[in-house]
Amino acid sequence: QLQAFGGGSVQAGESLRLSCLFSGGIFSVYGMGWFRQAPGKDREFVATVTQSGDTKQYADFVKGRFDISRDTAKNTVYLQMNTLKPEDTAVYYCAAGAPSEDSQWYDFWGQGTQVTVSS
Repeated sequence: QLQAFGGGSVQAGESLRLSCLFSGGIFSVYGMGWFRQAPGKDREFVATVTQSGDTKQYADFVKGRFDISRDTAKNTVYLQMNTLKPEDTAVYYCAAGAPSEDSQWYDFWGQGTQVTVSS
């Protein structure tokens, strides 16, 4: 089970940190990812991190602004989002599975947390 939280409403240029708590399994065997879906758009890849936490991948539109990390002791994956833009407004979902940009490789999904960025 995945539970995402930390979303909210911020002004452009501000930061937010999303958290996703993993439960009911062995966190360390799963790669973790963040995806997002804006109104009227398809779900898109944001970031992923491998099981060890050593390798991270990002969508081009968040490179240099977002950072994905994981804390095995807390069974939690984070998405630190800096310099937020209005186009980052979306529901953000965390997922557990094989680390990939492709959503089909993820086995479990969280319920989503809303991020709204105003200009």
